[in-house]
Amino acid sequence: MATTMGARLGDALRAWCGPLAWLTTDVPPLEEPAVAAIGPDADRLVSDLFRAEGRSLVRLARLFVDDRNAAEDLVQEAFIRLARNAHRIEDPIRAPAYLRSIVLNLARDQNRRGLVSLRHRLPFHDIDRGIEDQIDVREDQREVLDALRDLPTQQRACLVLRYYDELGPDDIAATLGISRNSVKTHLQRGLAALESRLAKQVAS
Repeated sequence: MATTMGARLGDALRAWCGPLAWLTTDVPPLEEPAVAAIGPDADRLVSDLFRAEGRSLVRLARLFVDDRNAAEDLVQEAFIRLARNAHRIEDPIRAPAYLRSIVLNLARDQNRRGLVSLRHRLPFHDIDRGIEDQIDVREDQREVLDALRDLPTQQRACLVLRYYDELGPDDIAATLGISRNSVKTHLQRGLAALESRLAKQVAS
């Protein structure tokens, strides 16, 4: 049953956020030391990632915050943090996964400290408004996503990393800075909660 629920969740997340543009596995958190390898190409990397991943990351962030403006703020901060540390990224192919881990970790910050002021905002006017209206999500997928949004933030983060990024428990633990056992607990409870809510909707 958990496998079926996980497959439904992965399907819904891919429909909402879009297919992963860069396939990444075994991803450490951005804060881990990395050998400087991209040097002067760092600015271009960040710019390319903004164009390729910005819209998808805002959709992802919307699973954790109440409105699009807050999601954009969160993603803006993620790009700024990436820009500050881009020179430390050994393998640019992992940069999108670094961004997702930053977004998820920022989402856990309930006080939303450290967000940039308006004068430092990145050009999110380049991302079309009404972003959610442009996404073709089936009704059953939307029900799964609505149920996901009702879960505690930590459970949501673990489920997204497992069924969207397809990371294993050890990599999820490293990304979120929690223990492997905590990851397993959050995954089990999260899937069970999704199953329960969706079953109630079918019965009602």
